[in-house]
This record gives sequence, structure tokens and C-alpha cells, in this order.
Amino acid sequence: MSLPNVIAIDGPAASGKSTIGSRLAKRWDYLYFDTGLMYRAVTWLVLARGLSPLDEEQVTALAEEIDIDVQTPSRDDGRDYDVLVDGQDITWKIRTPEVDAHVSVISAFPGVRRALTSQQRRIGGRGEVVMVGRDIGTVVLPEAELKIFLDASVEERATRRFNQRRERGEQVEYQEIVRVMKKRDQIDSSREVAPLRAASDAVVINTDNLTIDEVVDKIAAIAARGGED
Repeated sequence: MSLPNVIAIDGPAASGKSTIGSRLAKRWDYLYFDTGLMYRAVTWLVLARGLSPLDEEQVTALAEEIDIDVQTPSRDDGRDYDVLVDGQDITWKIRTPEVDAHVSVISAFPGVRRALTSQQRRIGGRGEVVMVGRDIGTVVLPEAELKIFLDASVEERATRRFNQRRERGEQVEYQEIVRVMKKRDQIDSSREVAPLRAASDAVVINTDNLTIDEVVDKIAAIAARGGED
């Protein structure tokens, strides 16, 4: 079977794209690259340096000056990849509630998106990658051989995120997650630059009533057929 060299998977928060992209990458021995982690890396660095997440000029300048790389995992600690900022491993530092609370605002800044899109294309250009995000098929890699758009209801996505956080021992409220997720959806879908939407040639899959394994198998079958659903 001849696999697509680059698979683009887009979709809203908690639609399943991260888990599904990771499993596909492991199945094919590809690099799994969730581009959202780059925006998280910038957000973490903004907070770590005491900058205001609302200061578009400073945040954009920071995004333009740092080097972010994503590599295959170097440690067996549950990570799917290494995230490096100027050579520093921040893989787990970017997964905090503080980063969650500010990443959508920062990711909507046009200058930040331009700076990180060029870095994402550099990594995608290496090939043999499953790239996951919100604008991969439309902006970052519109030439990707296979484009998938995963979707799910906000209630289903909020339930998934609620369960994930509870499993990590966090004290969270379901209705607060719904509120934050609706706000994030609104920001992502209405931003001026690279809004969240399915590419015209993407295969759209609603994951509400499908297991992770079912979605992975469905995409693998589509890839085997050359992208035809």
C-alpha cells in the first residue's frame, strides 16, 4: 500500500484529532505533529516571561524570534513527540490550565499565525507526517495528499475534555468546560486569518458515535483508497 506522504487532520477542540492522529502516526511510523502545540509553546513562553497575552505586538515579536521544533519522542514518559523551543524541552510545560486559558487569543493574532505557519511548513516538508490542527488542509499544507476534517457536537467534546482532566486529577466543572469550548469555537471559526473550516477537498467525519478505533480504521481505509471516502 502506498501511503500519502502528508496527512492533514483538522477539527475543533476535543473532536478526537489528536488521539486519532497519534494512532495513525504510530501505525505508519510517521511523525505525529499537533500544530496547536506551537501556539501553546508561544503562550507558555509569554506567560513565563511575564508578558501580557493581549499585547499583540510583543507576542508577535516573540513568535518571530524563537525557533520551535517537533521531533520523535526521546523519552518513554507518555509523550507523542518532543517540543523544543530554542533547544529547550518544554513538552509537558505547555499542557497547563493557564496555557489553555490564553492559547486561543494568542493563536488568533495574524502575525503569530504567519510566523508559526512557516515553521509548520518546514516540518511538514520533511514528509511522512500526520499533521493535526485547525488550518492544515486550508492554509499550512493545502497540497497535502489526504485531508481529513473531524467534527463532533460541543457536548460530546466537552465530555471528552472533562473526562481527560478528571483522569489527570484536576478539579473541573463540566459547564465551565462547555463555556470555554464554545468561546474557543467562536474565536477559531470567526478569526480573520485562517479560520477553522473544512478544506473543499477534505473528507469530513463526525466522531460523535464512533470509537477511536473505528475512526482510525476509517481513515486508514480512506488512505489506502487514495483519499476517496
